[in-house]
Amino acid sequence: MIAVLPFCCTSMLRLTPDQLQQQLLQTDDLLIVQDLDGVCMQLVRDPLTRKLDARYVESVARLQGAFVVLTNGEHEGRRGVNRLVERALGSSHRPADEGLYLPGLAAGGVQCQDRYGTVSHPGVSAAEMDFLAAAPARMEQLLLERLPEHLPDLPQPQLQGLAQSAVLDTQLSPTINLNGAFALLPDDVDAQRALQRMLEQLMQQLASEAEIQGLSGSFFLHVAPNLGRDADGHELIKPSVPGDVGTTDIQFMLTGSIKEAGLLVLLNQHIARRWGEAPFGESFNVRTAPHDHEGLMTLVQQCVPIERMPLLVGVGDTVTSTQSGDGSRCLRGGSDRGFLQLLQDLGRWCGQPNRVVLVDSSHGEIDRPSLADGRLEGISDPHDPLHVDTLIPGGPAEYIDWFCQLAEQRESLTVSQP
Repeated sequence: MIAVLPFCCTSMLRLTPDQLQQQLLQTDDLLIVQDLDGVCMQLVRDPLTRKLDARYVESVARLQGAFVVLTNGEHEGRRGVNRLVERALGSSHRPADEGLYLPGLAAGGVQCQDRYGTVSHPGVSAAEMDFLAAAPARMEQLLLERLPEHLPDLPQPQLQGLAQSAVLDTQLSPTINLNGAFALLPDDVDAQRALQRMLEQLMQQLASEAEIQGLSGSFFLHVAPNLGRDADGHELIKPSVPGDVGTTDIQFMLTGSIKEAGLLVLLNQHIARRWGEAPFGESFNVRTAPHDHEGLMTLVQQCVPIERMPLLVGVGDTVTSTQSGDGSRCLRGGSDRGFLQLLQDLGRWCGQPNRVVLVDSSHGEIDRPSLADGRLEGISDPHDPLHVDTLIPGGPAEYIDWFCQLAEQRESLTVSQP
């Protein structure tokens, strides 16, 4: 068991998973904020083949009040994580009856769910929902127009099947995922990069069509994984390189659907449950929250008493750092980077050791940089402001074992207390 030292003394130490677990067992006010794909389940080319471990689902329930999810995926729908929970438990009614759904935010933060599966979409208009409902069919149509030039030898029936499987018809964040196309072009980096450029152009066309329909400012493109943002705030494609396919999908998302804002929504809910008062107000949501790091930090500093801040633990897998073409700087991005950095900086502000955990997602079907050698090449760099406290090199399998043990031990400690 390790001592819980002041943050300034531990900020640059890397803890083993066992050491982190012991620290969290000593913490009363804890909130684990966890991504899903690549963390508690392997990355796969077809999201419909994803699987959750029943042990993991039941362990989430044991951590009631100390655990939430923060994902760009969605809770509901045929592709939603709720279907994975039901399949893992072999029951469509048990999760709702026993509160076994995964609580937290999905679709980048605009879809809120409690552990009984009650879902809400605060701040989203009917016109926005209508455009999103029509987006998957339009995405498929545009793909069928553009794919033949990149895959000229693929017969039409296979092109149609590829386009259908590439479009993820989620309710709030319809997505094009080109893993299937990349698999047809293994080791052909130039062809993969051409597909990435095509995908970006296609999604920008969809965004332009939204503006024509009077929805200017309603949506943005989330690139996964990415290399951060350009001067205009647009996320940057991560080009394919040998051994790392880079950007595989782009999500069409509602403005405000960023995990950094979602972290504050989750913090607001947690403090309200524990202290009976929501520091940012009962109606606070990602669409009304600040959308920049400084604004989010300022809001917390102005509204949250330090003594009410829980110990935050952020768990993700998608963090990137790539040297620019001229070698003058590092381009840092990844869909988990923003919320992990904010979580870490909140810990520095309030003087406690908030922890950043990174899970190795290279074990699945998608080419990703590995954590195995500890160098974090393609993930971090020597000047990276984001410090990773704990690495899980064994991927989702190792993380699930660690997570289940933590949940069991915390539950035992709670039961044993008078």
